[in-house]
Amino acid sequence: MSTRSRVTRGKALAVAVLAAVVASTFSGSVSAVADGNDGDPARRPDHWGVIARNTIGSPVADLRNGPFGSFDVTGPAARPPYGRGSLGIAVADDSTSLTPPSEKVDFGNEVDFFGDPVQGLREVGFHVFQTGENVSYGGDENMPNIRFEIDPNLNASNDHYSTLVWVPDASPVVNGWSGYIDATSTGYWYLTGNEVPACAPAARCSLAQLQELLDDGGPRATVLTAAVGKGRDHMWIGAVDGLRINQDVYDFELHGVRTLRAG
Repeated sequence: MSTRSRVTRGKALAVAVLAAVVASTFSGSVSAVADGNDGDPARRPDHWGVIARNTIGSPVADLRNGPFGSFDVTGPAARPPYGRGSLGIAVADDSTSLTPPSEKVDFGNEVDFFGDPVQGLREVGFHVFQTGENVSYGGDENMPNIRFEIDPNLNASNDHYSTLVWVPDASPVVNGWSGYIDATSTGYWYLTGNEVPACAPAARCSLAQLQELLDDGGPRATVLTAAVGKGRDHMWIGAVDGLRINQDVYDFELHGVRTLRAG
């Protein structure tokens, strides 16, 4: 005997009402996107996860509920900005035999952004749950990063791989959830390798500056992957939610990654 799951009109209505209630708790103006990206089944929530080849040691990057708190925090800073969950991250600073001895993790998507133009990155950022302990481990700017693996496609170089990294400023909130931190107007960006010496890791470029330097008249630079990451530097234990890439906001929840459309 086979059992078939059915959704009654009452259940469908309840689900719709619940979705509306959940959406009303989101910061800013957002709406849910069917099938992960405006009905496109090629963009799937299960394309998100730990990028194994970019992970060192035994860090944690895990979808979870909360965090809610800290214990003396109330109001919007006491709960994830979208839904009930977030991406929990934990890395250590001295746990491997490598140099430097710290861990590294990237939680991202190796499928859906492949081939997108780097010049097309217009809105990027996230919300972060920062703690006072993290500040004591590595200073005010001990924060997670946003990373895009890219093909620079520069005429002067045969190297078709680099990583575009955003380093945030200090979180405006400690021991609670921050508001949206805009990567296009705060912090700084750099490229790994030496494809663009003016924006090497020791430099501090804006996203607009890097996009201009990558536009050398030849084939456009393209995105390979997109990720939230941390390391290799200081110990950090916290969470990230509401990763925004252009018009899409990625809501990290215990049971998966929801794509929301920014208003």
